[in-house]
Amino acid sequence: MNAEELKKDILAKVAEYYRLVEAPKKDAAFVPGTSRVNYAGRVFDETEMTNLVDASLEFWLTYGRWSRQFEKGLADYLGTRFALLVNSGSSANLLAFMTLTSPLLGERRIRRGDEVITVAAGFPTTIAPIVQYGAVPVFVDVELGTANIDVSRLEAAVSPKTKAVMLAHTLGNPFDVRAVKDFCDRHGLWLVEDNCDALGSKFAGRFTGAWGDLGTSSFYPPHHMTMGEGGAVYTDNPLLKKIALSIRDWGRDCWCESGVDNTCGCRFTKQFGRLPVGYDHKYVYGHFGYNLKATDLQAAVGCAQLEKFPSFVEKRKANFARLYEGLKDVSALRLPEWHPEADPSWFGFLMTVRPGAGFTRNDLAQHLESHNIQTRNLFAGNILRHPCFDTLVEGVDYRVASPLDNTDVIMSDALWIGLYPGMGDARIDYMVETVRAFCAARA
Repeated sequence: MNAEELKKDILAKVAEYYRLVEAPKKDAAFVPGTSRVNYAGRVFDETEMTNLVDASLEFWLTYGRWSRQFEKGLADYLGTRFALLVNSGSSANLLAFMTLTSPLLGERRIRRGDEVITVAAGFPTTIAPIVQYGAVPVFVDVELGTANIDVSRLEAAVSPKTKAVMLAHTLGNPFDVRAVKDFCDRHGLWLVEDNCDALGSKFAGRFTGAWGDLGTSSFYPPHHMTMGEGGAVYTDNPLLKKIALSIRDWGRDCWCESGVDNTCGCRFTKQFGRLPVGYDHKYVYGHFGYNLKATDLQAAVGCAQLEKFPSFVEKRKANFARLYEGLKDVSALRLPEWHPEADPSWFGFLMTVRPGAGFTRNDLAQHLESHNIQTRNLFAGNILRHPCFDTLVEGVDYRVASPLDNTDVIMSDALWIGLYPGMGDARIDYMVETVRAFCAARA
């Protein structure tokens, strides 16, 4: 048996292992009240496992051919020119923001003290890069129905220091990205779409993440597709891609692929900064960067996931529709609302307890958890109320542009349950029945 035959035999054994060990788990009977209903989970088959082992046998380990294949596939799917693979969605947000601080952007670069409009009802790593760099997040309230930014409050938030808007599409539900993009264009602002919870969502027929100057994704296991850990930044702008690539890869000026030297043909002939003429271009740094690359092992899993991804989106939509239909007449709960032009790839099913319901959000959450239904709050709820903001000074380190009344309602009264593609109808129906029974008993 030669090496290629041995490799085929190994991969065939991996597929056989999947069918023997993993596949039966999918077919396990659901027992209401006993079986766990997770809010999210991995959906995979033998392809992910054989890709992973295939990549491990190559033993390249770092960024390589699988990463390049994934980047091209993701860009093709979204209809963007460029996609860069990184090691997490949080790193993707960091990279997207730091790209906008590059000196190559001239007067449009974000500097310390400049302002970035965002919301407080979301995940902290949408905001963390702004604060950590020394820019000033400006917080705007959200709508109760969509849990997305209230676009009517944008004009009141802008100031001469405003340079960008950085927002997430909440739980896969697109914000009014047309209105936000128009606002940014009128004021000459950058738009960063945190698309980590919304991959596959569309607004006016166009994928979210592809409207702004930069978009970001996460491939953590609960998200729309998984690599275990991983993320991406995407853009149509060649200059932003060049900057993001530099910052992702240590801040280097060189753009050679890993393991390749002197692609430009002038590795030892140019002068950069105040370095000696001919200083090795592979060790010239144009930015203060990081190493945010993912590995080919992760990318190999992502390539298999990307092939399945359209079916994941359709299943999420179907699961959302089944939940919505089953709960739409429960008067104690405000269910999700969405913009007429939005076509969400739902990440979760948000429910907000209405005033006078006869119970609290935590009452409902504890009831569901006691019945083996996993719940989650809407992330930070209101990030300004968390201990990480206790050391910051309002008006200096951050600014509140409008009262965050709806944000506080979501913080206190909202939770969400899952609808991921691996969740069958029996689990959906069990969640509907459990929520309905609880609300009826408390009415």
